[in-house]
Amino acid sequence: MRLIENQTFDMERALYGSDGVTVLNCAFDGPADGESALKESRNVQIDKCFFNLRYPFWHDHGLHIAGSEMTELCRAALWYSDNIEIEDTKLHGIKALRECSQVKMKGCDVISPEFGWFVSEIEMEDCTVQGEYFMMRSNVLTFRNVSLKGKYSFQYIENSVFEDCHFDTKDAFWHAKNVVVRNSVVKGEYLAWYCENVTFENCKIIGTQPLCYCKGLKLVDCQMVDADLSFEKSEVEAVLTTEVMSIKNPLSGHIYVPAVGELIQDDKTCQGQVILAKKCSCA
Repeated sequence: MRLIENQTFDMERALYGSDGVTVLNCAFDGPADGESALKESRNVQIDKCFFNLRYPFWHDHGLHIAGSEMTELCRAALWYSDNIEIEDTKLHGIKALRECSQVKMKGCDVISPEFGWFVSEIEMEDCTVQGEYFMMRSNVLTFRNVSLKGKYSFQYIENSVFEDCHFDTKDAFWHAKNVVVRNSVVKGEYLAWYCENVTFENCKIIGTQPLCYCKGLKLVDCQMVDADLSFEKSEVEAVLTTEVMSIKNPLSGHIYVPAVGELIQDDKTCQGQVILAKKCSCA
């Protein structure tokens, strides 16, 4: 590996097409305001670097970034790249990750609207995130201990697993397919409308009108807080451990719940059963 150390780059495509380089303690910043510093590069290691210019990592293959910072001026930092590892790094520019694959992130701080669109096979662990439309239309997400705040997250995602996470996010998981959420807190309005084959296990679900118009929805030993008008027109099998504020016209299936503040069943086409039970199992 060729070492590039303690330098500042501000020219257009400063290290374009690099192959087998380690970039250490460098800054990508300056009056020339150049873009695409490491575009079309391979086998690149970035350590303790500062990025204040646009589009540094496009069409890259084999990229490791550690202990670095991408500012809000570092727009669209990683696009069309694969085999990426990012650890202990700040990603603070809009659209920081798009159409990438085979991504691992750990210990990162993300402040980035429209982060993670059309991404495949991403693992994220011990990260904090702020941003709207997070991970839209992405596939094969594996998240552990991720804290998120922002609107419209995880829309149209597929084939994903989330564990020990905390999500404060309105309109999350809309149109999601084949998703499991375990041991997590999910707070926000209108959770997971129009989703298909989504399971929540041992989760706390907080907010108004959750889980409506769903197919193949399953809840296992979940709490629901401030959840009114829940499950409208949904196919659902649920075991709940707390009282639900209100349930409205579940389409089919069974909802086992200790108590319901209000049960609304005014649509004859909706045949879902609400069963008052302290403890039960849902097969």
